[in-house]
Amino acid sequence: MSDFPAGFRFGMATSAYQIEGAFDLDGKGPSIWDTFAARPGTIRHGEDGRVAIDHYHRYAEDVAHIADAGTHDYRFSFSWPRVLPTGTGTVNKAGLDFYDRLVDALLARGVRPVPTLYHWDLPQALEDAGGWLSRDTAYALGDFAALLADRLGDRVHDWITLNEMSVQVLYGYALTSHAPGLGLGFGALPAAHHQLLAHGLAVQALRAAGAATVGVAAQHFPVAPASSDDVEAAEIFATLTNWLFADPILRGTYPESLAPLLPVADGDLEIIGAPLDFYGVNYYEPTLIEAPRPGRDYHGVLEVDIPEEMPFRPVPVPSPERTDFGWAIVPDGLTTILTTLRDRYPALPPVIITENGASFHDPAPGPDGRVRDARRIAYLDAHLGAVRAAIDAGVDVRGYYVWSALDNVEWAAGYDERFGLVHVDRATQVRTRKDSWHWFRALIAAHA
Repeated sequence: MSDFPAGFRFGMATSAYQIEGAFDLDGKGPSIWDTFAARPGTIRHGEDGRVAIDHYHRYAEDVAHIADAGTHDYRFSFSWPRVLPTGTGTVNKAGLDFYDRLVDALLARGVRPVPTLYHWDLPQALEDAGGWLSRDTAYALGDFAALLADRLGDRVHDWITLNEMSVQVLYGYALTSHAPGLGLGFGALPAAHHQLLAHGLAVQALRAAGAATVGVAAQHFPVAPASSDDVEAAEIFATLTNWLFADPILRGTYPESLAPLLPVADGDLEIIGAPLDFYGVNYYEPTLIEAPRPGRDYHGVLEVDIPEEMPFRPVPVPSPERTDFGWAIVPDGLTTILTTLRDRYPALPPVIITENGASFHDPAPGPDGRVRDARRIAYLDAHLGAVRAAIDAGVDVRGYYVWSALDNVEWAAGYDERFGLVHVDRATQVRTRKDSWHWFRALIAAHA
């Protein structure tokens, strides 16, 4: 691996719902994922995040695994209903105290905390009041940002507002495969605008509290048509998943084709488009799109069922290698999307790869205590090479965070999918550092 620029930051990432557990302890309120997972048939094998990997009780041990690798940054998220059980109103002191302890533990080990305000676990009380279809939810997140900055801003200087707005709006509001599972099709577009407004209001609150750096974590990927007959369908999909969210943040406008469908009030775009210190990019695989073919049965071809009114269908990306989650391994897709972002947005802030990683169904530790995951090492090495290629092409990339620090619950896919650098035995919660953890530690040391 070629050297990265001086000051390049290597990190690990997680999210609250996927690791914390303690779903109803110490005053925590229910989230939309607690509710969603309780519905029969929503999560693979009927699993849930009630215990997850018990990070709430084992955070000190987990911080040691993160810090011992030499990790510069740790990206985690706050559980909104752990701090504010109903999303607004009275603060749950025990929940806020937990994040105090986590931040202090990271700083004591020399790891920079980079928290995300919102990573999909909306308080159920806010969903009951309209969720992201309600403009009020955006203002509630702005207030949540102010609360956290007031409590932690003396020690936390780098913040991420929301994670992958496109994914929650598409999978949770347009479709039914993620919480809250509403299946609204194009009726989900107001949720997109309100999450973007929440991002802008959170930026305002964090700036007012003196935050040093503020950014967002957005999922991006190249989109290609399956054939010459599918160009329009691919353009629609790319607009909905990539540009609907990036354009207002980085250009201050919505894509022309979607602007009339969004509930924009005077001043909203100025709030959403406030300057950022960095732009987070989450990348996993490119997407191939075709227009719906009459008579073709797409059930079983896709991870999710797309409503009939949607004028596009994702189809499998040809690839000689796939993760055990079935995702195509295409490292140069990361280079492509980074250079595309640079070309589309002349004022693109410095970029951090805020998520990149792969699920492989790693074996349990062997008799020698090792977890051999050579495929993950090859995956990460190739994608870091793609980042290096983007830097060589003129993209200002400042850091790379592996998804994820530890094995966790992978949303609707349950516990089968293992993304972690640290193996977690679900029955015993014993942590074991995989070969990829040792590889990442050596990589960071070599670039010190």
